[in-house]
Amino acid sequence: MRQLLIMLLVCLCAGIPCTLTAGHVALPATEGDALTEVTADPSRGFNFGYLVFVPKSAQSNNYSYLLVEPNNTGRPDDDLDVHRTAAIALARDSSVGNFVAKALGIPLLVPIFPRPSSAEDVYAHSLDRDTVLISEGPMRRLDLQLLAMIKDADQRLAATGHSVSRKVLINGFSASGLFANRFAFLHPEDVAAAAFGGVNGFIMLPVTKLKDRALEFPLGIADIEKITGRAFDRAAYNAIPQFAYMGADDTNDAVLHDDAYSEQERATIFECVGEKMMPDRWNAVAAVYRNENTKVTFKTYPGIPHGTNRTINSEVAEFFRDVMTSADPRQ
Repeated sequence: MRQLLIMLLVCLCAGIPCTLTAGHVALPATEGDALTEVTADPSRGFNFGYLVFVPKSAQSNNYSYLLVEPNNTGRPDDDLDVHRTAAIALARDSSVGNFVAKALGIPLLVPIFPRPSSAEDVYAHSLDRDTVLISEGPMRRLDLQLLAMIKDADQRLAATGHSVSRKVLINGFSASGLFANRFAFLHPEDVAAAAFGGVNGFIMLPVTKLKDRALEFPLGIADIEKITGRAFDRAAYNAIPQFAYMGADDTNDAVLHDDAYSEQERATIFECVGEKMMPDRWNAVAAVYRNENTKVTFKTYPGIPHGTNRTINSEVAEFFRDVMTSADPRQ
């Protein structure tokens, strides 16, 4: 059934106008800010468009970093324009990424990836296993398409006086937080720092097995080489500064839902790190990361449900600011 749904997805996406030569158009934004939509360009490696938000606080002729926040509509829909509208709001108006971009004066890239309702097991906005294993069609390897978007955006930004590092800062919340976490595992050499929150008390673990259970993507790294074609670069991954956070009152547990995790994945998570999301599972995940000598900081915010506030957004911004001031973006 799952393979049938994926094939339906491929047929659906074939109707999406994603064969346009990549051009760009300026979209309305607050005075001083700039929002650009770049159309899809399969010849350059991306079958869907993306957005670049440059806040008025960004200084031209200043070498800096590009912040990436994957889009997260919050629900599936076969209409790509629904996801485009949500991505525009995320990039321009309200998101952790928008807050950070304005606070740090850096550009923000937001992809316009689909999340079709005709193939609900394919939770593209979280980069789940079903998504990563799509072998053909426009949605094949969205992680590689995001890398192609980043490369394309780098060139466009440089042409306007906003040169950025080849390594990105990646951020996300909820499903997009899981996307950010998983992307860092797949491409650690391309990530300067990562922050993610509201992640259901569970993120991908930097181990191949736990309690004698093999942990395949997106539970762990057992089959990363099969997915990417190269061995997992543990040294590169462990060098990435990361900030992972949850609200103590968050009850949004995607582990319980079939679109996010299969029955087998759910059973493995429960067995390895616990069924109770907060604080049990979250604390167990943090312990695994500590044992693997990663540079991931875990934090729990008292009284916070599934969302963020200005305090959290500011701490995410300060986390990225510390990374920016301690590293040379040209390296």
